[in-house]
Amino acid sequence: MGDHPANLSSQSGPRTRETTTARAANPGAPRPRWPSARHYAALDLGTNNCRLLIARPQGKDGFAVVDAFSRIVRLGEGLAASGQLSDAAIERTIAALKICAEKLKRRNVTLARSVATEACRRASNGAAFIERVHAETGILLDIITAEEEARLAVLGCHALLEPGDGPALVFDIGGGSTELVLLDASEPVPRVRAWHSAPWGVVSLTEAHGGGESAAARAEAYARMRRVVTEAFAPFAEKIPANGDGHRLLGTSGTVTTLASVHLELTSYDRSAIDGLIVPSAAMRGVSERLSRMSLEERGTVPCIGRERADLVVAGCAILESILDLWPAERIGIADRGIREGILRRLMNGRVA
Repeated sequence: MGDHPANLSSQSGPRTRETTTARAANPGAPRPRWPSARHYAALDLGTNNCRLLIARPQGKDGFAVVDAFSRIVRLGEGLAASGQLSDAAIERTIAALKICAEKLKRRNVTLARSVATEACRRASNGAAFIERVHAETGILLDIITAEEEARLAVLGCHALLEPGDGPALVFDIGGGSTELVLLDASEPVPRVRAWHSAPWGVVSLTEAHGGGESAAARAEAYARMRRVVTEAFAPFAEKIPANGDGHRLLGTSGTVTTLASVHLELTSYDRSAIDGLIVPSAAMRGVSERLSRMSLEERGTVPCIGRERADLVVAGCAILESILDLWPAERIGIADRGIREGILRRLMNGRVA
């Protein structure tokens, strides 16, 4: 759901998809030596958002952002009903990607990776869309698996996990799916113990189970969304410890950053106030329940939600509450970082995938 200012493509350097394919055919081949790249880029095209980050290495393991772009494109709008990306959604998305292509060119990016996620995985015309994007923008999108999506999100945000010895759960509520990753976080680089991708994100859940004009209809829709998501999480629930005491929880997505902004009563989004914030779970439940009872018009007047997110935020609330039922941690860590940062870290460590 997120769109707060802020896949394999190379704009002016090597064609990384071709290199990756060659390595798959010969896994024993040495990793290619890339030319020194001053600027790296990561583009994440999700079901709801198109987000670009351009950065340069800074310090031992860090990087400094030099440019960013984020736009709600709703690529997956109507996908659940038709099975295809609509013409209108494709046009909106390509318009955003042309802006990204111009930024990549202007910043002289040497090495970039661009990924597409759930909408393109599901759509029957996803491959044709990828070809059109490449022809019209020069951006070569890779449709990544749900597992890689989850691992990239963890790589990008795990540094924000609270200190502790117990297991940790990282979640990413997207537009078309929700990724859950159970980590053994006892070491500096957490180890994935289990992961799960549920086919419900803020767009898909809203289109399939949202709606309701009256207060009673809204309550019924919210309860229905909670049930559907809980059922989708059931296979993962069998793999995790039942007791949430001492367990850590970290969320990365527009849903958690938006709800955290509402919790803080911000009048406009402020990444510096949100990224790394720790919020009591009870407070996030309270915000979720309050928003679920509001009408569409009322949600549209809430700062940091507005009309652009008003129709989707309730589905995000339902997903979040279902995660809290699954993993009853006392606090939630909030990350305004994820897939793009994970891609950048891989690129800067000499990996393209």
